[in-house]
Amino acid sequence: MTMKTFPLIAWLLSLLLLAGCNQNNLGTNPQIPDLNSVGCLITNDFYAVHMSVYVQPAQPGKDDRAALLKPYCQELPTIGKAFFAADLIDRDIRKTPIGIRIVELELVGSDDTKPEDFKEVRTLTEVPAKLYTKGVVEAQADIAKNGYYALFLLIGGEEAISDEDKMRIAFHVGGDPDALPKKTLYLIAGGTAAGLLLIIIGVVWYVRRRKANTSGTA
Repeated sequence: MTMKTFPLIAWLLSLLLLAGCNQNNLGTNPQIPDLNSVGCLITNDFYAVHMSVYVQPAQPGKDDRAALLKPYCQELPTIGKAFFAADLIDRDIRKTPIGIRIVELELVGSDDTKPEDFKEVRTLTEVPAKLYTKGVVEAQADIAKNGYYALFLLIGGEEAISDEDKMRIAFHVGGDPDALPKKTLYLIAGGTAAGLLLIIIGVVWYVRRRKANTSGTA
């Protein structure tokens, strides 16, 4: 291994970390903070929405107003009445009826990043399909317990039969909205360990080479 290979390895490690940040721990691609607005941008292979969620805590307190004004995305800190707002980025679907379903999920598999590892427990809210000509889809639901949930946007209403017309937005209640996804933390830890290992290898290589050069000139 030569010293010229270290920048290349560091670059590859950076790409690995960025790839880990490209998917959140609920399996939705991707969740991108919007610096010019609130909430986050959520996309699938066909549609994109700008999602914001506001929560009125179930337990009344002094900071209820401040809590209600704080936007969240796919990690809600507490139970209560949740208000959902999705800005439709694609103007074409504003001419298409959209239905809404908010459901409680149960994790039946081992991987909470895979939609197929969940099953629907019950429907919390269901809104019949209608046009959202202003481009903002709104709904609300009473969240009574921590756990996994999903909001479905049914593009085309009753005609949304295929998965292509069902936008699934998973969210979790009861966690830290500011915490990094577990997968990202694991990648950061792994990248840090790999970086330290490379530094140690580099130091050992440099010391041995210097000793060899010193012995050769003696």
